[in-house]
Amino acid sequence: MRYSDMYYELTVRITDLIMPNGYSYNSHGTNSQGNHYCSRDYGSSAPNQNSYHYSNSDGSYYYSNPNGSTYYNSGSGRADYTGPSGGGWTSNGGSRQSK
Repeated sequence: MRYSDMYYELTVRITDLIMPNGYSYNSHGTNSQGNHYCSRDYGSSAPNQNSYHYSNSDGSYYYSNPNGSTYYNSGSGRADYTGPSGGGWTSNGGSRQSK
């Protein structure tokens, strides 16, 4: 099993634990550079019906979640979270600062 396939399975399982609501896949795949993309439809009851995530071969990843929140991680210590109603935090090397 390729690393990208294992990573995909892990992200699917984590997302299922975080957002157990029903969904259907819009699309998903991995390109020749090893970057993975997955788009899901969570239905009309979700604030963000067409959520998605991607992970790149450089270790960075991004989630646009069904509840309207977003999360970005650079893979090298920087992270950014925006909550469903705005606000959130940024982190660079461990210490979080509110937006």
